[in-house]
Amino acid sequence: QVQLVESGGGLVQAGGSLRLSCAASGNIFSIHDMGWYRQAPGKQRELVASITSGGSTNYRDSVKGRFTISRDNAKNTVYLQMNSLKPEDTAVYYCNADLVRTTGFRANHWGQGTQVTVSS
Repeated sequence: QVQLVESGGGLVQAGGSLRLSCAASGNIFSIHDMGWYRQAPGKQRELVASITSGGSTNYRDSVKGRFTISRDNAKNTVYLQMNSLKPEDTAVYYCNADLVRTTGFRANHWGQGTQVTVSS
């Protein structure tokens, strides 16, 4: 079994900051890419940021310069530091990990989601 547990969401005023964390646990052999996605009501889930095992990062244009993704490979944890938050950042944020289990099986895994609400 593999679990991805997110934390750090909440309610914040526009211009504020939040830091999301996602810890992967269970029968994990290795983790490749990790990422954060978000889904607002009535919209499709979209990639916010991703990071490779080597630390290369990728961001959607609307969050560049405001969000920073990082990871601690020793802790199987990925973070998303969100600064200068805007009301349009309001969504449920999901953690994703492309990982290999100790059985050798490789698959994408998702966290349960954490709500981020930015008030204007």
